[in-house]
Amino acid sequence: MPRKKTKSLVRDIQPDRMYNNIHVQRLINRVMLNGKKQVAERLVYDGMEKAAKKLKVDNPLDVFEQAVKNIQPHMETRSRRIGGANYQIPFEVKGQRQTHLTTMWFVQAARARKGMSMEDRIAQELIDAYNSQGAAVKKREDTHKMAEANRAFAHFARG
Repeated sequence: MPRKKTKSLVRDIQPDRMYNNIHVQRLINRVMLNGKKQVAERLVYDGMEKAAKKLKVDNPLDVFEQAVKNIQPHMETRSRRIGGANYQIPFEVKGQRQTHLTTMWFVQAARARKGMSMEDRIAQELIDAYNSQGAAVKKREDTHKMAEANRAFAHFARG
């Protein structure tokens, strides 16, 4: 099996039922535990509705898409061993990896919130991400800072 996912290994994901959006379906799949997809769907849809209501936006999908756009990373660092030393080399993040990191960070941030139901956690994280705040956006900013700090090693990427 190759180290990187090739085109043939990437699965096609069908869009979700309500919004006909692939990114929402990815979030539902990431929130799902023990194969309980209907529970995960209800949590995500109710969270999106609550977030849209609090932000006074008509379409919950607009809130979701803006939140995802605010979380998406553009740069990341990868460790590379060169001449006996390990360097953090900045790379551009594209395509599949970008959406994967976005959903992972979002669900991690939502699960890290305590003292409320999961749909409230999702709603609160959506609101924070929509306003460019919260743990998922902070994770993105930390990743970008790390890439910016190691810009001096970018020339090793072409090696």
